[in-house]
Amino acid sequence: MATKTIKDIDAKGKRVLVRVDFNVPLTDGVITDDSRIVAVLPTLKHLLEQGGRVILMSHLGRPKGERKPEFSLAPVAEALSDKLGQPVAFAGDCIGEEAESAAESLQDGEILLLENVRYYNEETKNDPEFAKKLASLGEVFVNDAFGTAHRAHASTEGVTKFLSPCVCGFVIEKELTFLGEKTSNPERPFVVILGGAKVSDKITVIDALLEKADKILIGGAMAYTFSLAQGEKIGDSLSEPDKVVTAQAALDKAAAKGVEFLLPIDHFVCNSLDFGAGTLGETKVIEGDIDDGWIGVDIGPKTIELYKNAVREAKTVLWNGPMGIFEIKDSSVGTFAVAEAVAEGEALSIIGGGDSVKAIKKSGYSDKVDFMSTGGGASLEFLEGKALPGVVALDQA
Repeated sequence: MATKTIKDIDAKGKRVLVRVDFNVPLTDGVITDDSRIVAVLPTLKHLLEQGGRVILMSHLGRPKGERKPEFSLAPVAEALSDKLGQPVAFAGDCIGEEAESAAESLQDGEILLLENVRYYNEETKNDPEFAKKLASLGEVFVNDAFGTAHRAHASTEGVTKFLSPCVCGFVIEKELTFLGEKTSNPERPFVVILGGAKVSDKITVIDALLEKADKILIGGAMAYTFSLAQGEKIGDSLSEPDKVVTAQAALDKAAAKGVEFLLPIDHFVCNSLDFGAGTLGETKVIEGDIDDGWIGVDIGPKTIELYKNAVREAKTVLWNGPMGIFEIKDSSVGTFAVAEAVAEGEALSIIGGGDSVKAIKKSGYSDKVDFMSTGGGASLEFLEGKALPGVVALDQA
């Protein structure tokens, strides 16, 4: 079933309650990355051009039910106003008299941002009374916050019980298309690149993708858990010894399914690292076993070539998770080489949210990929095949 979108509704003259993801990084009240604001602009412009009276809800950070000024969405209202080229009204609360009167006074084509919904614990508890108060501000509901779609919160799932129609915006529509359709029926060869620290974070994703992929390339610290499963020594590298059986099961499943499962054939290692200072001690490239006292921090040059060749042959590429500690310059080579291969290749390129998005932005290739997910946990859960409460609650065509 297809989820209904804003193209299926008429917003003119209606108060449209929109859940957006404005959980942006702030330093001293200044937004340091506005990509989540930029992502939702097409949805907002569409509704405003139709003559909708747009009311935005979002969370920011984790104020844990307390009104903390450092988690106020006020700076976002200013940034959004600049991007839209029109005033964005701001209500100092998300429920109650101030929010109600601000919503009531909106005219066609005007927009209002409500204060942080997580100033109330009732938001994350999906409290029905709180959801009802939020819902009372609008006449139509649009969810365009993919990053929180895996949570059944009052502003994502609860409000759908009190409003109709309930549809998705263009952000969620794109997420469902690229992470759903394009990976369920991919153009082949379909190459999946998985990195990051923990096998435990990705094992259900690996399991699901083994049903669809032609090749899976593993990098990051989770590669060392697979190395342990194959009886190799990994020195002081980060790993999960308690997940060796899980890793072996994935290798066995890949072999049974005829999926090529590529692990690093060489490693960039160091004998000490200071993450805070962004420095590594002595470094070298080694093949095979890693000696005690050495830590694997990136894939080696032979692995880089192996992975780049696999990416070049692909028609669809899904990448989730860095190949090493890309935040430190000396151990960013593998991640950035993979980023370049993905961006410059002919394949449809899908970046599966979280650290991979940070990595591809840092590499300078983000404008050359086909799709970057706005979700972290939501992207992983969706790729695992889990139903997302914030999407399931919307009207289905």
